[in-house]
Amino acid sequence: MKRQRGVWLALAGGLFVLAAWLMLSGQGEEEAPTAPKVEFPRRLRPQERERVERRRTYVMPQDAGVALGTASEPERPRDPLLAALPRGAGKTAVVIEANALRYSPIGELLLECLMNRGGKELERFKQTTGVDPLKDLDRLVITDDGLIVSGNFGDSRLKDLLARDGSTSYGDNASLFELGRSRPLADGGEARRQGLSVGAWNDQMLMFGFKPDGMNGIKDIIDRVEGRGPDEPPVISENSTYGEMYGVVSVEQLRKLFPPEQKELADRLAAVARNVELHVDASTGFAMTAQVKGPDAALVTDLGKSLGGALSLARMRAQAEGETELAQLLDFAKVRPAGDSFGLEMAVPLDVIQKQLAFCREAQEPPPATESPEAASGPSEVAH
Repeated sequence: MKRQRGVWLALAGGLFVLAAWLMLSGQGEEEAPTAPKVEFPRRLRPQERERVERRRTYVMPQDAGVALGTASEPERPRDPLLAALPRGAGKTAVVIEANALRYSPIGELLLECLMNRGGKELERFKQTTGVDPLKDLDRLVITDDGLIVSGNFGDSRLKDLLARDGSTSYGDNASLFELGRSRPLADGGEARRQGLSVGAWNDQMLMFGFKPDGMNGIKDIIDRVEGRGPDEPPVISENSTYGEMYGVVSVEQLRKLFPPEQKELADRLAAVARNVELHVDASTGFAMTAQVKGPDAALVTDLGKSLGGALSLARMRAQAEGETELAQLLDFAKVRPAGDSFGLEMAVPLDVIQKQLAFCREAQEPPPATESPEAASGPSEVAH
């Protein structure tokens, strides 16, 4: 289970460091083209405001309002996925707008790679579960405890697959499952073990718990959605849902993703900051903003200056060594101080990403067909 949880956390970290990885892969053998304009994600755009409005679809039952002391006020519709997110400080929740990313330029490139190398597996998954990830998946959330997925999950094939080891109703609109909990033995008996904890809510949300007590975590998620959770705001507000990826990463989780040679920087970040708020825009390329906040404005400012100085030094070194492409990419990397926080901006233009993904976008060559004896003897006649 720890390995599965680590995979999803690594995905969040991988997206966080994608820009740096692409920067370091530049060769600088050719003169770089004029630097393109990059739009960094800093606030909700009109289409994202409309998205926020559309997602306010769930009204808590009246008894939930009584429990929270708000029964005298009409319940406002809210986004069930945001309601499902963790509450309180020091928590991680990163949202990937899978549907929006799917139709972005980067998403189209990734889809091309997927179809060239894994199209059959995708089709097999669709036939087994009745879920088409390219159409039915809306958002994916990575948290400290597991994974939350929103979309269309009402197909009977998926329900039968989840319920093969039994199911339990929970709350107003949820079901709980333990996948892989039992296994038949050769002597006719049954072996039982810790399975994968799964929850399903209202045919539109799936929750996966990767910890030994994963089912308790899933119940907590459902309680938050249905109004039985703590009366404090989620770690991501509606006003922060801009970009194709956004969220909050605790410094402890981010610290684990730093390579060993960057341990000093990771320790310093953990000592200074409370969390890091990420936003990624993929509408024209890859543009990321990371807002680092902490209780001590002076320490946060010093850390921001150190990072800014490191970026400037790397840029000058790239220019001096003739690595023009790398120098151009570093031109997009900036630190913007703001009192008790600072913003780190990084970007990778679309053409650079296209070059990096060229290896997997090429269609796989089919193996040469074995020539039959009939073919070897010459072309056969076709009767008309």
